Formats: sequence, C-alpha cells, structure tokens
Amino acid sequence: MPAMMRRLAQRVGLVAILALGGAVAGVADDALTPPQAEAVKKLVHDYLLEHPEVIVDSLKAADERQQAGNQAEQQKVITERHAELFDDPASPVLGNPKGSVTIVEFFDFRCPYCKGMAKDLRDLVQTDGNIRLIYKDFPILGPASHFASKAALAAQKQGKYADLHDALMSFKGQINNDVVLDLAKRAGLDVAQLQKDMDSPDIEAQIRKNYDLAGALKITGTPGFIIGDSVVDGAMPLDKMKELVAAQRKS
Repeated sequence: MPAMMRRLAQRVGLVAILALGGAVAGVADDALTPPQAEAVKKLVHDYLLEHPEVIVDSLKAADERQQAGNQAEQQKVITERHAELFDDPASPVLGNPKGSVTIVEFFDFRCPYCKGMAKDLRDLVQTDGNIRLIYKDFPILGPASHFASKAALAAQKQGKYADLHDALMSFKGQINNDVVLDLAKRAGLDVAQLQKDMDSPDIEAQIRKNYDLAGALKITGTPGFIIGDSVVDGAMPLDKMKELVAAQRKS
C-alpha cells in the first residue's frame, strides 16, 4: 500500500478531531462559563469555515514533522543495522556485487506495485552496470506470498533465485502454491528438492529477519527501498530511481 494512502487516512482522522472541536471544548469548559465556552466554540467554528487553509497548513506542518522524525529514526537504523541490511549472506544479491550504489528492495511477489516496477528495476541494474541490488523477501499479502518467498529463497540452494524471482514477478495471473511450483519447474529447478529446502528453519528465519528490519525502518507496505542511505516508501518512476542513484554517487 502506498505511503500516500496511509497519510491520507491519518489526515482524515485529524480533520475529524478538529471538526468535533474536542481539544478546544475541553479547555473552554474548564476555564469559561457555559455561555463563554459556547461563544469560543462558535468563534473557532466560524473562523475555520472562513479560513479552511488553516487546517490544510496545520496538517501539512504535522505531516512534515512526522516525516522528519521518521527519517531520523530510519537513518539511525541504517547505521546501527548496516551489516544486516547490506552484508547479510542469506539475502540474494544481483547486479554488480561491488557496485558503487546499493539498492535494497523489500517486496512481495503478489504486490502489483512491486510487479509493476520489477522490469524497470532489472533494466536499471543491467544498463547501469555499477549497482548492487539486494532483495529482501517481505511477504505481507497472505499465505501464498509467504509460500512464494520460501520457494524463492530455497531456490538459492540450487543457484536459481534470480530465475524464479523473475518468473514470479512476470507472472500475470493469481499466484498460489501450485503456480509457484509450476514456475519453479519451468525455471529448471528440482521441485522435489526445492520443497524439502523450503522446510529448512533458516528459510523461515530469513523471512522473520526481514519482517523485523522492515518494522525498524517503518516500512509497512511494498515495495520499500533503501538507496544508499535513503529510505523510499512505495513505488516510483524509473526516472526518480535514476535520480536517487545519481544523488548517492555524488554524495
């Protein structure tokens, strides 16, 4: 779910509170007589009707403060958990292992936004030639997503993570367990061995670690990206991703 939708929900809640006049009413009822309290409420009500931009500006300022606080926390997590994010040997790495810029993607195989960005991301890595891409399987859209991530991570043991990842991202229909195994077979995997490897405790542990990292970084939807030392929540156009990569190189 894009971050914009979550922020919109928060704003609707704030507007509802303002409309009810809860905070103003509480102060007025304690400090003023009933007629005075009613007069204050009416003044506030009338002023907000005449100047709705006050609410917009207030919400914008609150949103900016929240984003600044989130960014500070994210920077702290990136610093403190750098090795888990960028040097975990269990996380699949594509592109140039020694690339000058690292992109980390938290994704779900059933997320339409992840699927929509998959080709652009792959093309960027291939054409640039100097990007290190780390995949963090983050299955948040149900059991089928979880099964797909377990299969993809288990495919690493056969050297086929990228093949199965691309097959799953390119698939146009609904992903379920049978589809995952069929795509694995088409990608050249030994499916019987894959199913055994999927039950390995280290596969589930890797997914749980990704959940924990995403939570610490305040990534609650997919896709979520770390580009250098910047966290980007949600899908973005290819040009925007190129800009972020260029900015990291300059810095």
